[in-house]
Amino acid sequence: MEDDFFNLMKCYTDDESYAKTCWAALKLKYSAASRHYHNLEHLAYMFRCLATVKSEVKNLDAMLFAIYYHDSIYSTTRSDNEHQSALYFKKMISKTSFEAITEVMDLIEATKEHLLSDDNDTNILLDLDLAVLGEKPDNYLTYAKAIRKEYYIYPDFMYRKGRKKVLMNMLNLEAIYKTDFFKAQFETTAIKNLKAELKNL
Repeated sequence: MEDDFFNLMKCYTDDESYAKTCWAALKLKYSAASRHYHNLEHLAYMFRCLATVKSEVKNLDAMLFAIYYHDSIYSTTRSDNEHQSALYFKKMISKTSFEAITEVMDLIEATKEHLLSDDNDTNILLDLDLAVLGEKPDNYLTYAKAIRKEYYIYPDFMYRKGRKKVLMNMLNLEAIYKTDFFKAQFETTAIKNLKAELKNL
């Protein structure tokens, strides 16, 4: 993943030192002790899923940057993580020749509400971000436990209330996944996983 980041940056800057600075900063953020789920493994998982639909992506470099930076700013006590992540991306990438900055910022911002978009790349990113919901029950349970750890500052009664709202919002969507591939691959299992967690809260 690190080498892939450097190869991506090389397309837009000859400053190898700056590329290393960008990666070091990203790695530090995603490796914070408080990140039990929104970490480098989450990114690696998204990249593995991306490999299956890469041919459908219109702007691959924008997608790659969006994945790297979409959770660069993450705190369970704030509600503007996506916006701040987009701004952080803009700050770091503005020193390169990459031009589709607004496109990437829009992709990152879209991960807040996870609404169906007219832009297929946006829908693909949203599906990559939620692909874990459709994993086998044991893997989903690992994910759910990791999310709980990230919200460790909240007592159980507060966490359960907030988590139930999140789960219900996802279950009330017309579809959890936006693209045909992810719907076919994950939708049925994701619904079962979400309902099982909701029942056990």
